[in-house]
Amino acid sequence: MDKDALVDYEYPDLDPLPTKIKHEIIPPCDPTADDRLYHICIAAISLVVMLILAILARRTKLRDRQIGLSGLLSPVNFLDHTQHKGLAVAVFGVLFCKLCGLVMSPNPLPFSTNSENKQSWMILGLFYYPALYYPLLACGTLHNKVGYVLGSLLSWTHFVVLVWQKIDCPKTTQIHTYFSLFSSLPQIACLAFLSFQYPLLLFKGLKGTEENNATEDLSSSYYREYVKKILKKKSSKISPSSTEKPKITQRMADAVKSYIYTPEDAFRFPLKLAVSAVVSFISLYQIGLLLIMGVVPSLQIARMGVDQDIANVLAGFRINLSPDRDEVVRIVVYYMWCVEVCYISAMTLSCLVNLAMLMRSMVLHRSNLKGLYRGDIYNVYNCHRNIRASRPALVCWMGYTGFSAAHICLGMIVQTMVFFLSLLVAVFLIIVPVLHGQNLLLFQMMRRMWPFWLMIVLVVLIQHITARFCFIKKTAGTRDLDNRSCLFLLTYLLFPANVLIGVLLALWRMIITSLFNIVHMGRMDISLLNRNVEAFDPAYRCYAHYLKIEVSQSHPVMKAFCGLLLQSAGQEGITVQRTRDAEEGIQLVHQEKKQKVSSAKRARRHWQLLYTLVNNPSLVGTRKHFHRQAAESLVNGSLNRSAKEGSRKEAGNKETEADATN
Repeated sequence: MDKDALVDYEYPDLDPLPTKIKHEIIPPCDPTADDRLYHICIAAISLVVMLILAILARRTKLRDRQIGLSGLLSPVNFLDHTQHKGLAVAVFGVLFCKLCGLVMSPNPLPFSTNSENKQSWMILGLFYYPALYYPLLACGTLHNKVGYVLGSLLSWTHFVVLVWQKIDCPKTTQIHTYFSLFSSLPQIACLAFLSFQYPLLLFKGLKGTEENNATEDLSSSYYREYVKKILKKKSSKISPSSTEKPKITQRMADAVKSYIYTPEDAFRFPLKLAVSAVVSFISLYQIGLLLIMGVVPSLQIARMGVDQDIANVLAGFRINLSPDRDEVVRIVVYYMWCVEVCYISAMTLSCLVNLAMLMRSMVLHRSNLKGLYRGDIYNVYNCHRNIRASRPALVCWMGYTGFSAAHICLGMIVQTMVFFLSLLVAVFLIIVPVLHGQNLLLFQMMRRMWPFWLMIVLVVLIQHITARFCFIKKTAGTRDLDNRSCLFLLTYLLFPANVLIGVLLALWRMIITSLFNIVHMGRMDISLLNRNVEAFDPAYRCYAHYLKIEVSQSHPVMKAFCGLLLQSAGQEGITVQRTRDAEEGIQLVHQEKKQKVSSAKRARRHWQLLYTLVNNPSLVGTRKHFHRQAAESLVNGSLNRSAKEGSRKEAGNKETEADATN
C-alpha cells in the first residue's frame, strides 16, 4: 500500500481536534402546567362535554334518523365523500403523534411513573388517548352552535397547554435535546387547525351560511356532477399527431406527471384515503426525525472524541496509516465524516423516495376507484372478483389507515439501512479510492478479470449482430428466420458462455427485484409478488378488500340514483300537500292528473332501476343463470352480448328442430 500518497493527501479541516468533549447537562424540568394534573382535568372536561352532547343529541331531531346517543357514537361518516375532511384528518394526526410519543416516552401515561409495568401502561394508553381525543370529533357531529363552541374550547385548551409545556421545557433527555419539541410540531399544527376550524364553523353557523352536513351526502350535487361527466359524449376525432410515437421529452414529461397528483372537480377522495395520506406523511416526518436525531449526534460525538490514542488502537489491528499521530487522527476523522455524510444522504434519499411513492399512490388510488366505478374489475384486480361487503373486507377497511402508516414507518427504516450500506460501498470502494489514487481493490479485481468481461461482451455482441444481419430476413414487409443451420450451430456452441451470462443476469435480477421491493415496501396499492400469487401479499390483499367496501358502499352513481329518488319523493309529497288546500272539485281533477304523472314517473324509475341492475357487473355472479354461462360469455365481469345472442340462436334452432320432429 502506498502510504506516502495517503499521508500527502490534504484532508479537509472538518473540526479542530478537541482536547475535551463538553457534554450538555440538562436539568430535570417540570412544566408549570403539570402533565398529570392536566390529564385529570381534561379527562373530566371531555366527559362533561360528551354528556352535554348526548343531551343535545337526544333533544335534537336529525333528518337522517340518528337521534340521541346512536347518532353521537358515529362522529364521522367515513363513507361520505362530500363532507369536510379537515376535522377528522386533524384528529387522526393528533392521535398518531400521541401514539409515537407513547412508544418513545419512558412513562406512557402521565398518571403513573412506574417504569416496571411499562408494557401494561402502554396497552392502556392505546385505548386512553383515542377516548381522550374523541370529543374533538364528536363536537362536530350535531352541526349546531353549541357543539362548535364546545369544540373550540376543547381544541384551544389542548393547543394552549401543549404549547405552554413546550415553551416551559423545550429540552429533554429523550434521545436528543430537542427531540420532544420537534416531534410535537405536527401535533401542534393539527391542534392549531382545529382551534381555527371550530370557530370558523361557529362563525358560519351564526351567519347562517354553514350547511347541514348530516343530510348533505345524498342531496349533494357532487354525485350528479360525476354522473353528468361520465355520461358526457367525448369527441372521437383523432388527430394525425396522436398516431405518431411520442418523443422522449413527451414521455419523460408524462412519467413525471404520473407522480404528481392534481385535484379534479368531478372526483373526491374518500375520507379514509385522505386520512391515510396525512397520517402517512406525519409518520414519514416522525421516522425521519427519529433516524436523524437518534444516530447523527452519536456519530458527531464519536468523531469529536477521536484523539491520538486511535493510532494505538489501529496498530493493534496491524493498521498503520501514518507515523504521525496527528495525521492518523485527521484520516480517521475524515473517514468518520464520510460515514456521517453517507447516512444523512441515505436518510434524505429515503424520505424523497417515500414522498414520491406517496404521490404516486394517490394517483393510482384515483385510477383504481374510477376503474371500479366503471366496472373495470379485470384491469384493477386482474381477475374476476365480487365487489361486495364481506367480513375480511370490512376488517381490512377498518384497519387500512393504521396499516398504511405502519408500512411507511417500517419501509423507511429498511430503505435507510439499505441505502446507507450501498452508499458506504460506493464511497469507500469507488469514490474515495479514486480521489486518493490508492486502495483501488475493486478496480484491480475488475482489471484482473478483463479476459472474462471481454469474452462476455463479445458473446453478447456476436448474438445481437448475427440476429440482426444473418438470421432474420425481410420479405414483402414480413420477417422470418434465415440460415437456420448456422443458427442451430451457434446456439449449440455458445451454450457454455450463455450459462455464465445467465449467472450474471440472475444476480442482476436479484438486485433489481430487491431494490424494487425495498423502494415500494411502504406502498400497499401494489403487490410485491407476481400477479398470480398476489393474494399471498397481506398488504395488497388488505388494499383490495378496502376498495371493495369503498366501491360497494360509496359508488357515486348509486348515490346519485338514490338521491334523485329521495328528491322526487319529497317533491311529490309537497305537491300532494298543496293540492289538499285547494277547492274540492279542482282538487279531484289535479289528483287524477298527478296520479297519472306519478304513475308514469314510477314506471320510468322502475325501468331505470331494472336497467341499472342488469348492467351492474358486480351483480352478475349473484344471478341464477350465471353458473350456466360459459367462461367465454363474460368480459370484464359483464355478459358478452355476442355470446348471449349466439346462445339464443342455438336455443331457437333447437326449438325449430323439435317442432319439425313433432
